[in-house]
Amino acid sequence: MFDHMILGVGDLDRGIAYMEERTNVRAVFGGVHPGRGTRNALLTLDGQRYLEIIAPDPEQHVKSWFPELPKIREPRLLGWAAHTDDIAALAKKVRDAGFPIQGPADGSRARPDGKMLRWKSLRLEDDRGGLLPFFIEWSLDSVHPSVDAPAGCRLIRFFATSPQPEYFAALYNRLGVEVVVERGENAQLRAQIAGAKGEVELSS
Repeated sequence: MFDHMILGVGDLDRGIAYMEERTNVRAVFGGVHPGRGTRNALLTLDGQRYLEIIAPDPEQHVKSWFPELPKIREPRLLGWAAHTDDIAALAKKVRDAGFPIQGPADGSRARPDGKMLRWKSLRLEDDRGGLLPFFIEWSLDSVHPSVDAPAGCRLIRFFATSPQPEYFAALYNRLGVEVVVERGENAQLRAQIAGAKGEVELSS
């Protein structure tokens, strides 16, 4: 169900350069999120998966949906999305599993080529600091961002660490998503990505 992960940074050019230096792949500008105060750049992770670099949009004078973004100098993972083909049914399942939710809500952004991307998203009121996913259903008339984003990177591993691995493993199970949880000092998202220059590890 993994769809994409979000790499947050205070400046989009800095985030693009960060990944290019480590993978030899330059993420392409994807567009802005109207009313959310952010813009992004994308690169494919092989298959229908991608990395979204997200940063404040200086042209939008609104509060970002990630308030911490302007202060992030070293890019870090802020969260991730799981894909679904039936977000209405999933909303009921997640609610029945005891998770307070927000949505489903419509979302959209215009690509640089003018084409519109549309989706519906479902968010947990408490995503445990980004460790738990939000869910996304892409509109059938939208091209998935992984299809034409720059290629050359491959997701080797995506996992979580926590001092309470059994607790988070149980939460993932209740949500119906498969994520390996390892014991660690901090609760973190972690990802290993392979590129032309070797492997890069990202974390929250």
